[in-house]
This record gives sequence, C-alpha cells and structure tokens, in this order.
Amino acid sequence: MPSKVSCLYLLTVVCWASALWYLSVSRPSTSYVGQLTIPIRRTPKVNKNATFSNIRTRSLNPHDFGYIINEARKCDAEPPFLVILISTTHKEFDARQAIRETWGDESTFPDVRVVTLFLLGRSTDNVLNQMVEQESQIFHDIVVEDFIDSYHNLTLKTLMGMRWVATFCSKAQYVLKTDSDIFVNMENLIYNLLKPTTKPRRRYFTGYVINGGPIRDMRSKWYMPRDLYPESKYPPFCSGTGYIFSADVAELIYKTSLHTRLLHLEDVYVGVCLRKLGIHPFQNSGFNHWKMAYSLCRYRRVVTVHQISPEEMHRIWNDMTSKKHLKC
Repeated sequence: MPSKVSCLYLLTVVCWASALWYLSVSRPSTSYVGQLTIPIRRTPKVNKNATFSNIRTRSLNPHDFGYIINEARKCDAEPPFLVILISTTHKEFDARQAIRETWGDESTFPDVRVVTLFLLGRSTDNVLNQMVEQESQIFHDIVVEDFIDSYHNLTLKTLMGMRWVATFCSKAQYVLKTDSDIFVNMENLIYNLLKPTTKPRRRYFTGYVINGGPIRDMRSKWYMPRDLYPESKYPPFCSGTGYIFSADVAELIYKTSLHTRLLHLEDVYVGVCLRKLGIHPFQNSGFNHWKMAYSLCRYRRVVTVHQISPEEMHRIWNDMTSKKHLKC
C-alpha cells in the first residue's frame, strides 16, 4: 500500500499539472476557480522586531510584511550548522523538488544539521498561491511573505530571509543564500569551506565578489537610475547567485536595511549594507555565477554553478554521489 507521503506527493504532482494547464489556456470561470479554493493556512502574527534592540523608531524601510506561510519552529529542536535560503518563484516546483532530492536534502549529512527553506512573495495568481500552500503542507520548507513576488522585489525576498534567520534561527552558525537554478557542492561547502570542527566565524561573508559600477543604460536588466544611486562605483558585493555568511550577519543586515534606501538589485543592496557595517566580503573562486560544462573533477572543486536545470541537477548529483571512490 503506498505511504501517505507518496499519496500526497502524487496529489501535488497532479495538482501542479492542473495548474500548468490552467496557465496555458483561457482563464476558467469564477465558479470553476471556486471549486479549486482551499483554505489558506494563517500564521499567527509575530512581533517582527522582537529580537531587534536599539532600532531607531522611524524606519526608512520598516519591512512590515506579514507571513502568509511560515515555518517558525524549524530550528527549535537543535540549532542548525547551516541554513539554506533559496530564492524561488511559484512556478518553479520542478526546481524545488530537484533541490529537495539532491543537494538540498536535509538528511544527507548525519553529522551536520542543515535546514533548507524556499523563499517566496505573494503571486498575483491565486491558483499559484493555493498550489504553493498545498506544497508547503507536504514539505514544510516554504516561507512566504505578503509582498508581490517579482524581479524588482528580490531585495525584499532576501531581507525576508535575513529577518527569518534573525527571528527564528539566530543560533545557526552559517547561512547560504542562493537561487533555484544553482547546483551546490555541499561537501565542498560544508567540509572544506565552513569546517564544522573549527570555531564558528563571526561577521563573515564570502562568495563571488564583484567590483563594478551602476549601468545607466535603461535597456539593461541591471539599469540603475542616477537619482536612486548617484555614486559612480558600487561597494564590493557578492553575486546573488550564491553567497555564504555567518548567522550573526543576518540580523546586522536586516537592522541596517531598515534605515537604508532600498535598491532593486538585491546583491548590490546587500553590498551597500555590508559597507555600512564595515564588513568586507571575501573573494572565493569556488562560487561561480555562470554556467559550467559538467565534468566530475571540475565540479568537485567548485561550491556553486549557475543555470542548472532540474534534470541536470539530478544527473550531476547522481554522478557525483556514485563516483566518490574515483580520484581526479
């Protein structure tokens, strides 16, 4: 007899197929949408600044978005060594499932506690919101705040993750922030970079460090208006595709953001906050913000690789885990 989890997983797949059909054809009638409606789980309101002391009373960016879905007790049993925050969108179920089954699996390393969370805002499509709610009830690894999920709100999504760590998981040692199309070499990250047997670092931040300036061409995806950021150079910042930091930095960045003008370029904005804090990000060549052709030996040397599809993620993971005995 199939297990309850298997049945729930099958139900999720069927529901997602229905949702994809829904998105590809004309919108259903109001009565049909009514049939799809499921009750949305409400999270008890949390005092958002409960753990933050000495904050000036008037915030430039109060970040007063409520939680639509939360996993407030995720770190209660035991403080994790590593919290993984993955920026994702509602339609990326396949990517989330691939991560759950490969490098984001919390049970991979029995000697190191890892917590994996997917970060989302609110979709303008209520059917997608309902699908994510169902997915959350099965996997309990999704956090959603009440802002519109869009490219220009990626900064809010990252700050939401910082706020979550500071509020609900402040005793974690390290945090990885990454995206849903990234492959992470967890063995390299945990045992070669972070080293669980050594003393935890503080005010630590590393990734692929970029030294650049604002692009003023309005046609560019990374366009930065002069009135929003008048300086000619950005402070050093880590590519948003993947960076790691000590957990104490989460609260520091969140508190700093409350009084720092928001920028839509999430990684640049984090760099601005780090400059205010006097924290200099360390360059690490293992973090790649581009796609890299797969080879076993090459991928053993990296921490992150960009633009990896769910199918590639499974293939790379299976190859690397089945060939640990091979030497390069």
